[in-house]
Amino acid sequence: MADSWATSPPSGGSDLHLDLALSTGSGARRPRAALLAALRDAVRSGRLAPGTRLPSSRSLAADLGLARNTVAGAYAELVAEGWLSARQGSGTRVAERATPAPPSRPRERRSPGRAASYRAGQRRGPAHPVGGTLQERARAALAERRRQRPPHDLRTGAPDVSAFPRSAWLTSARRALTAAPAHAFSHGDLRGTAELRRALADYLARARGVRADPGRIVVCAGFAQGVSLLSRVVAGTAAVEEYGLFFHRELLQARGAPARPLPVDAHGARTEVLDADPGFADVGAVLLTPAHQYPLGVPLHPDRRAAVVDWARRSGGLVLEDDYDGEFRYDRQPVGALQGLDPERVVHLGTASKALAPALRLAWMVLPDHLVDDVLAAKTPAEWAQGSLDQLTLADFLERGAYDRHVRAMRHRYRARRDRLVEALAARVPEARATGIAAGLHAVLALPPGVGEERALRALERAGVGLDALTGFRHPAAQGPAAAGPSLVVGYGSPAEHAYGAALDALCTTLASLRPGAEPAPGRRGA
Repeated sequence: MADSWATSPPSGGSDLHLDLALSTGSGARRPRAALLAALRDAVRSGRLAPGTRLPSSRSLAADLGLARNTVAGAYAELVAEGWLSARQGSGTRVAERATPAPPSRPRERRSPGRAASYRAGQRRGPAHPVGGTLQERARAALAERRRQRPPHDLRTGAPDVSAFPRSAWLTSARRALTAAPAHAFSHGDLRGTAELRRALADYLARARGVRADPGRIVVCAGFAQGVSLLSRVVAGTAAVEEYGLFFHRELLQARGAPARPLPVDAHGARTEVLDADPGFADVGAVLLTPAHQYPLGVPLHPDRRAAVVDWARRSGGLVLEDDYDGEFRYDRQPVGALQGLDPERVVHLGTASKALAPALRLAWMVLPDHLVDDVLAAKTPAEWAQGSLDQLTLADFLERGAYDRHVRAMRHRYRARRDRLVEALAARVPEARATGIAAGLHAVLALPPGVGEERALRALERAGVGLDALTGFRHPAAQGPAAAGPSLVVGYGSPAEHAYGAALDALCTTLASLRPGAEPAPGRRGA
C-alpha cells in the first residue's frame, strides 16, 4: 500500500490523510512503525494542531487497511510519549504540548521612509514602486497591506469590519443552504448565480437607479477582477481620473498602453477634455467615480455626466462607472448611477466590500448587452470558479431587506464618525479643513499653512497613525496645477468603534503639534 487516503469521514474524529509509505524490499517499514512515524511527523509539522481529535482506532484502521490492534497500539505508544492524550469520553487528541517555534526569519529591511518615497514619486500612501511589471507592483502593494497594521489605522479602502452583521448573515446562509438546489454545488454559471443576479437587478434599480436585467449582470471575485476582464475586451487606450487608486490604472494598462490621466477639479473629472483634447482621440474607455470622486470626494457635475455619455455615443467608447460607496451619503440627496443615462455605453461596477466586508470577494458588473458574451469569453479557467454559497447568501440577504437595514445602520455610524472628525478638528486644529465629506468613508484634510505632506506623514507615523497623502493618489503623468494643496486622506470608516476615539485624538494631537512654536507631539510608546 504505497499511499493511503481516508475516503470517508470516520466516526469520532476528522478525515485524516496519512502517507505510510509501506513499500516492499529491504527498506520497508512495518505497519506500526510507519503509522508511528506518520503521526509524529503530522504533529511535529503542525499539520495536526494541539487539541485536534483523531479518528477512533476502528475507523482509522478501516481507512488505512490495518489491524485495529496496530492502530490502538500506536495510539497508546504516542500517548505514553506525550504526543497524544486520551481521556474517557473525549477520544484521542493531539496533546496540548508546547510545539517548537518556527525558525526565525531575518528581519526584513524597512521600506524607504515615507518622506523619501514621496520625493521619489514612488508611493500611494503606503510605498510602492513606480517601475517594474504589473505583477511586481501588485506584489509590492500586497506586501505593504500585509505589514503590521498601525495602532491607529485611518487608511482608506476598508469599512469597519468589526460591524459585519454576523447573525443576520448567518441567518441568510442557513436559509440559502437549505433552499439551494443540487446544481448549486456543481460548476456554476460564469455570470454568477441566477438568484444573486435577480436580487442585484432589483436592488440596483431601486437604490441606485441602474437599468438592468439579470442577463446583463456578471458577478466578479472583487472589483479588480471586473476591471481586469473589461481591459481585455475594450478597444483603444484607457483614461482614468487624475486622482485615484494606482492599481485601477495599472489594470487598465495591462495590455501595454498607459492609462491617461483625465484632469479633475472641484466639479469632478473634466470630461469635456475627451472631445476637446487631441491627446484623447484614441481613448476607447474611461474609468470614473461619478457619485463620489475618489479620493477628492466631489460628485461629477451634471453637465459633465451628460458630456461623457455624449462622448461615448459619438466615439463608440465606453464609460466604466466605479460605484464603490454610492450607498453612503449624509448631507445631500443620493446621486443616481451614471449608467441610467445610457445602459449601452456605461458599465456599472459595484461591490459588497464597502457595505459589508472585503473578505466576501463579491462584486458585479452591469454590462451593455453587446459586451456580455465578450466578457465571459475573456474569463480564463482560473476565473471560472466563484463561491456559489456566498452568492446565494447575499441574494437572500438582499431579498429579505437585511442589506438595506445594515447599510442604514452603517450610514448612521459613519456619519457620526465624520461629525466627530469635523468637530475635533474645529476645536483642536482649526487651521486644518476637511472636505469631500458629504458622502463616503473618508475625508480630504487640508493641512495647516506651512505644513507639508512629508512632514505631517513623518510625525503621524511616529505617533502610530496610518493614513495616506493626497499626492500619492495622483497619476504620475498628470500635468498642470494640482486640484488641492498639501492634504491628507483620512479614512474614518476603518477603525472599530471602540478604537476610533483614540485614533482621532492621536491625529489631532499630532497635527496641533505641527503649528509654529508648538511642542512636538509625543511619539507612541515603544516607537
